[in-house]
Amino acid sequence: MSRAKARRQFPVTSDDPTIRVALTVNGEAVEREVSLRMLLSDFLRHELGLTGTHVGCEHGVCGACTVMIDGKSARSCLTLAVQANGTELRTIESVAAEDGTLHPLQEAFRDCHALQCGYCTPGFIMNILSHFESGQPVDLSEEGIRDVLSGNLCRCTGYQTIVAAYRQAAERLAVRRGEA
Repeated sequence: MSRAKARRQFPVTSDDPTIRVALTVNGEAVEREVSLRMLLSDFLRHELGLTGTHVGCEHGVCGACTVMIDGKSARSCLTLAVQANGTELRTIESVAAEDGTLHPLQEAFRDCHALQCGYCTPGFIMNILSHFESGQPVDLSEEGIRDVLSGNLCRCTGYQTIVAAYRQAAERLAVRRGEA
């Protein structure tokens, strides 16, 4: 589906004030006039056509809508677009290289069969990536990994394969950085 087709219009009325937001999304400067009530998930999906950010529960419970705002994972269904004004935002679309080469975390999800329906996968990847890039120690124990994953829900996999993918990606990234 093209970005133009994916874009949904949010009618603005006199009761619905707007504000101009300027932010960086996946390395590109973006400016739009948005409703004060527009959710960041709707902004990404309908204004920018970035449909990799999925909306599951719309209550911040499932984590499917997780993005990174200034390097930290955040629920885009609980964040207003105006709250992202002036930030650097990353979505799942920014994870693979421009030539399509998968990130080691994406490779690990593929190699470990850490997805079934795939609906939750972008949220898991953004949450884990945020943790890997945070500078915090990466705990490869079962308990440590499950603690990081606890903010995301999956109804298909049972989590064992997601834990395996986390561990594999952490090990590959450590080798890349010369830490292993």
